[in-house]
Amino acid sequence: MSASHPVLSLWDEPAPHHRDRVVTDGRDRVAWFRARSRGVTASDAARLGSRRAIAALAREKTSGSGFRGNAYTEHGRRREPEIAAWASRVYQMTASASLFHAAGNPLHLATPDGLRERDGRVELCEIKTTSSAWTTIPRSYLRQVWWQQYVLGAERTLVVWEQHRDFVPVGREPQCRWVDRDETQIRSLVELADELLDALRA
Repeated sequence: MSASHPVLSLWDEPAPHHRDRVVTDGRDRVAWFRARSRGVTASDAARLGSRRAIAALAREKTSGSGFRGNAYTEHGRRREPEIAAWASRVYQMTASASLFHAAGNPLHLATPDGLRERDGRVELCEIKTTSSAWTTIPRSYLRQVWWQQYVLGAERTLVVWEQHRDFVPVGREPQCRWVDRDETQIRSLVELADELLDALRA
């Protein structure tokens, strides 16, 4: 597998490099939000635990959810650059705000928090803050990770999380765990995502 033509598709066919599949680099936030609204993102995939979620997601993507954030999301936005700097220093992850599309579908979208390439293999980074002590990574976040792996053609993802108490970080460093690609979970998410796109067209 070469660095210029990695195996990126769901069906193990050669596909364009992920750098050739950037929808927007994230600097234009209006363009970033507009592109996300037209497709299925990793945040959407996180909620696709079953077909029951499709109708609600379709309504939100067409009408808006009304959610504008809260103290927890604001804390996450403030802490993400610091956690990303740690992931860069310790794991050589490059922070990213780019929106990518999958090799096989321009409406399958993802914005990983970071990435790196080693010997032609793509590895991602996903950053979270939490008020809970995790023993396992929550299932919704795993769906988000698997979706990003599918879109980018990644082999695995470093999930990095920082626990806080009353918005004060607990511990001197974040915790992290590698999550491997899971083709069975990815295929299920792709099927549900395509059903969501059908609902949006209807």
